[in-house]
Amino acid sequence: MRKVYLLGGERVHKRDGEEVNRQAFSDAGGSPDVLVFPWARANFDQTYQQQKLVYDYLRYLGARSVTVVDYSISQRELREKIAQADLIYLTGGSPSILIERFKHRGVDRLLKDFDGTIVGRSAGALALCKKCLVTIRVTKQLKIINGLNLVDLTMKAHYSRKKDEQIKKFSMDERIFAVPRGSAIVYDKGTLKCINQTFLFENGKRQEYPTVC
Repeated sequence: MRKVYLLGGERVHKRDGEEVNRQAFSDAGGSPDVLVFPWARANFDQTYQQQKLVYDYLRYLGARSVTVVDYSISQRELREKIAQADLIYLTGGSPSILIERFKHRGVDRLLKDFDGTIVGRSAGALALCKKCLVTIRVTKQLKIINGLNLVDLTMKAHYSRKKDEQIKKFSMDERIFAVPRGSAIVYDKGTLKCINQTFLFENGKRQEYPTVC
């Protein structure tokens, strides 16, 4: 696996993660064949408007082709499509749903052998990590869940200061990377770097990530 982009979040209609995506596209050759996994929502993002928004955005970024993976695809076709892609793009939604579906279809194992560029947006980014910090919708409290462990770190997406006290408590046991919308952590063969402002919570304290990397 060459390089993974963990994008903290993006409003696709506003394209406020464009800087991160352009860097990923550059790493994938500039005009990559993109494979999209819209599996993080219960409805698979199958409405025309939603898919067209993502499709148009990826083409705008320079994708030579954009293929959306249907959940009902055969295992043979799934392996072939992953092998043919230059860049794999995981959409937002629910990280727990995406993790469950990837494990059920064996995508996590296929991605570990993938030699291209992977971009995870929001839930897509969280799912790729060893662990992730997610918000319980009913209580608005945070909890840690296990991810797919393609990247050995714990991440909080859509970071804002209002969750600092909760994150600090979790950081007594876990090093937590907090990534705002439009920012990203880039994992490249065991090394980490950041694009735009990101933060590290450790031992109950918060530091800006570039100051500790």
